[in-house]
Amino acid sequence: MAGLIRRADIDEVRSRVNIADIVGEFVTLKSAGVGSMKGLCPFHDERSPSFHVRPQVGFYHCFGCGEGGDVFTFLQKMDHLTFSEAVERLAGSIGFELHYEDGGQASDHTNRARLLAANEAAREWFIEQLMTEGADAGRRFLGERGFDAAAAERFGVGYAPQGWDNLGKHLRTRGFTTEELSTAGLTSQGDRGSYDRFRGRLVWPIRDQTGQTVGFGARRLFDDDKGPKYLNTPETPVYHKSQVLYGLDLAKRDISRSRQVVVVEGYTDVMACHLAGVTTAVATCGTAFGVDHIKIMRRILGDDTAGLGEVVFTFDPDAAGQKAALRAFSEEQRFAAQTYVAVAPDGLDPCDLRLNRGDDAVRRLVKSKKPMFEFVIRQKLSNYDLNTVEGRVAALREAAPVVADIRDPALRPGYTRELAGMLGVEIGDVERAIQASSTAGASDARKAAVDRDSRDRATRQGENAQSQGGQGGGGQGDSRDRGGQGGSGQLRDQRPGAPSGAGDAPLARVFSLTDLPITTASRLERDALMAMLQYPKSVGKDLIARASTVSFSNAPLAAVRNAIASSLDLFDQPDWVSAVASSLDPEYSTLVGQLAVAPIPERPERELDVYLRRVTSSLIERHLVRRKEELLGQLYRIDSSVDPEGYRRIQRELMNVEAERRTLNGE
Repeated sequence: MAGLIRRADIDEVRSRVNIADIVGEFVTLKSAGVGSMKGLCPFHDERSPSFHVRPQVGFYHCFGCGEGGDVFTFLQKMDHLTFSEAVERLAGSIGFELHYEDGGQASDHTNRARLLAANEAAREWFIEQLMTEGADAGRRFLGERGFDAAAAERFGVGYAPQGWDNLGKHLRTRGFTTEELSTAGLTSQGDRGSYDRFRGRLVWPIRDQTGQTVGFGARRLFDDDKGPKYLNTPETPVYHKSQVLYGLDLAKRDISRSRQVVVVEGYTDVMACHLAGVTTAVATCGTAFGVDHIKIMRRILGDDTAGLGEVVFTFDPDAAGQKAALRAFSEEQRFAAQTYVAVAPDGLDPCDLRLNRGDDAVRRLVKSKKPMFEFVIRQKLSNYDLNTVEGRVAALREAAPVVADIRDPALRPGYTRELAGMLGVEIGDVERAIQASSTAGASDARKAAVDRDSRDRATRQGENAQSQGGQGGGGQGDSRDRGGQGGSGQLRDQRPGAPSGAGDAPLARVFSLTDLPITTASRLERDALMAMLQYPKSVGKDLIARASTVSFSNAPLAAVRNAIASSLDLFDQPDWVSAVASSLDPEYSTLVGQLAVAPIPERPERELDVYLRRVTSSLIERHLVRRKEELLGQLYRIDSSVDPEGYRRIQRELMNVEAERRTLNGE
């Protein structure tokens, strides 16, 4: 059995890793105030960024879908890792040696780490084979397309030699098992035993956003190879073709900076674009462009409601290219960015364009892009004879929905005029056709929304039923490893009047910042808790200790206050927020996560500490003022002649309260 990682090592890894760096591999983050960053949530589709990261706290939280946790939780959910695997990966990234209890070792068989290691070893071996005598066909293929040795090295291109089990034999000598190689998609099983999946082919490594090799794409070189022209790694625990974009590991930084992504159709097209200076090019891997690809690109683009980004699709002008363009257009509404189409002259793809006309021609191709709407409208009209009345009417009926779907109302009148001009008809006729299309589309959208809501309700009910009684997360099975690795499940609603009995679906009662009343008292309590959770060292242990004893007007916030009081000994530890969250009932964990990442009111850096202590002190002062008012009332009601000792006791307490208030304010 795998040994448990020592708690001290877990804390050390957490403290050494900047969560913003890890999240930044998947999400483009922007400043959101003092010590806060935000971006588009990787866990749900959104147009306005609601995903916040607090590097100093080591926590993230999405105010849209409620996902939150620390750096280990993030990796667990993004890459489907166990808690131990997440810790091990981060420890490896910083060169930290982990220690295990009872002398045990982490599991290293048939898991994600082993599959990635096998892929990396295969990548190195393929590169070595490209330099061998038998790889002449592969080198000639690259040379004929304008790629030299430096280009092959830059993109990690390799060669899988002809034969039966060359790669398999090599990797088994490196300690990998036949089962691991098969699971990784590197070998297959036949009547004659295990054999290499890629044989006699040029091979491109397919890497995820973090640069880890998760699979391969291989191009046929020999006429006697009866397989497909391009052969990819099959679906594996680490390779999901609908969630991978070739070249993204190389392009993501420039995509984020320039707010532009160029989508091409193949590996050589990505190479040609990057070598020509279009370093934002990516391609899908053996599958059509889809929703999951869009989610990835939007996160890297920072594609929010401002719509400042550009997505440029390059398609061949043939029938297959036109079909791909229309398929991409069907998903266009998922982008806030503007979408464009670039079609090279003479039917050349970017690779052939660079080879025949040079690097500058590739750059001009991207610059000559046309808006997606214009391209699709022209594609629709090209199917009809516009010289006849019947053809123009039919073309108008097909093109009108395209204009009706334009989400930017400022663009719609212009395209209405464009369509009228292309057809040679009155603009009023076009406007009526667009209006009719909009009405029909709205009816369809309402029906789709009803269907979608019904599916969502059914899904939620299924999830609630499945999670009844709580579920454990992907941790090590050790409750002391706080930090989000354990799930809390759903809770049955215990409020008066809540349904009960067998067959009732459990109802979750989860408190959120959005549930707080909009009052001055709740706002002060919220802001003080944010200060204590996010900047405990700046606030100071003594001030936190005092603030955690004062009265609160809001019950959920009071629960967080109590958790802070019980966790005070850990206030200067890396898992401070996790410690507070773990000492609470599950219904409050979301609230702690939100308080830990909610933006602190903007302050110049030199004034931040002043603000943090002041807002916490204000909470204490409010309590002292209330206590003073209570004591004055008691003093007013008591008869000093009847109870002189009680009178003097209240007076002494009044003096103590006033002295504490003055000390608090530095008077």
